[in-house]
Amino acid sequence: MVNITNLHKKFNKNKVLSGVNLEIDNSGIFAVLGPNGSGKTTLIKSILGMVIPNKGKISVLGKDIKHSSAYRHQIDYLPQIANFPSNLKVKELIKMIKDLRGKTKMDLELIKRFKLEPFLDKKLGTLSGGTKQKVNIVLTFMFDSPLIILDEPTTGLDPISLIQLKELIQSEKSKGKTILITSHIMSFVEEVSDEIVFLLEGQIYFKGSTSALKIKTNEQDFERAIASILKENHA
Repeated sequence: MVNITNLHKKFNKNKVLSGVNLEIDNSGIFAVLGPNGSGKTTLIKSILGMVIPNKGKISVLGKDIKHSSAYRHQIDYLPQIANFPSNLKVKELIKMIKDLRGKTKMDLELIKRFKLEPFLDKKLGTLSGGTKQKVNIVLTFMFDSPLIILDEPTTGLDPISLIQLKELIQSEKSKGKTILITSHIMSFVEEVSDEIVFLLEGQIYFKGSTSALKIKTNEQDFERAIASILKENHA
């Protein structure tokens, strides 16, 4: 699904990715973790073609992304910050995205799931952060792509919407999809992830299950296992 070989990226003199190698060949939920500045966002944006690496190769669905941008139609992406046009109504934005990407009826099901019906005629600039995030989720999941990338998907969600999001992610996984998630909420990561990919100083420090990480760090608690990695590398 996603194969990355010897990926390097620097911004001016700041090395962000330093030889990342990553293979994700099976379906499932993969959490990309790491401290601020570890290269998570740069890695995700490199996969999306939004950042051009200095060196290395990325293939998505078996195709080298340097040679074509068509692969992007096979990805559903939820950005961390939803910068919507403030003067558009929610229903206008949804229609615009459907017109750009193709027809779908999934938007109706998702609107109902996240109880967005009362907001369809409201302008996006008037919405709370949590409601904007629900709109963001609808736009992401209303198409049927094999690869889904979610950057901090839980931001601003109330407990009921968070449950709905978890169920939605598991439902998409059951269809054989690959889902990449970045999140700072360790309880969420532990609950939904099949594997974690932990980035540290631009390289992959660990790839495996949460239970394997606990064994590696000799910690019974997932958050403490993550903290143990950070302490070890800042000692």
